[in-house]
Amino acid sequence: MPEGDATNAAIAILTARPDRTVLLLDFDGSLAPIVERADAARPLPDALVQLQRLVRSLGRVGIVSGRPVGYLVEHVPIDGLVFTGLYGMEHVVAGERTVDPRVEPYLDSVAAAVDELNARFPPEVVEPKSGVSVTLHWRPAPDRADEILEAGEAVARSHGLAPLRTRMAIELRPPIEIDKGDVTRELVAGFDVAAFAGDDTGDLPAFAALESARAEGTLLHAVRIGVTSPEAPPELAASVDIVVTGPEGLVALLARVADEVA
Repeated sequence: MPEGDATNAAIAILTARPDRTVLLLDFDGSLAPIVERADAARPLPDALVQLQRLVRSLGRVGIVSGRPVGYLVEHVPIDGLVFTGLYGMEHVVAGERTVDPRVEPYLDSVAAAVDELNARFPPEVVEPKSGVSVTLHWRPAPDRADEILEAGEAVARSHGLAPLRTRMAIELRPPIEIDKGDVTRELVAGFDVAAFAGDDTGDLPAFAALESARAEGTLLHAVRIGVTSPEAPPELAASVDIVVTGPEGLVALLARVADEVA
């Protein structure tokens, strides 16, 4: 199916049953352009406009991200959104934050890892996340990429944490089985139609969860939206139903959906 036809078909699916439809979105690289410093990422202004419109019309709209939920709530201040952070380890629903109880035994280990990494690397490299995990970024220091990666893996081993490779980063997190696929399955349960938009390796489990739900018949329709960029993983194209170009392309798609269900 030509790309334009696929997009039109996806929009028709997402607007046929608005109150029975879930829309889930990644943050970095999807709603917000990738930037050198992790703390400088902001959603496109029009993304906020379209999310505000959609949250009034669809059954559920949520952001599912590797970011802490506090960061998401601060920079996407829209009532009615569901926020899931740290790949499913924390949530904010109706203003209430909850943390997966399985992470609690590892909080001291995360704190010790943060102290060790802060002593070795500058602040722009080390991103603590709500006390639940910590990410090392080498985008601000590409010449130190190997050193940062090796340090992250070594510190994870020494503190009993699990390393997770992401785009130009490594996250040290509690070693529990949870990813965006798990939370996607939870958030779409009981609805008829669901979509997820993402751009990175961490989004692939969410796409797989939607495809499984569609195959099992627990969803009538699923739309997997790939947000492309020069840094997109090679598996992305084969894992999605439609593609858009960067956050600008995703926002344009959201605007078309919002126009249809207004």
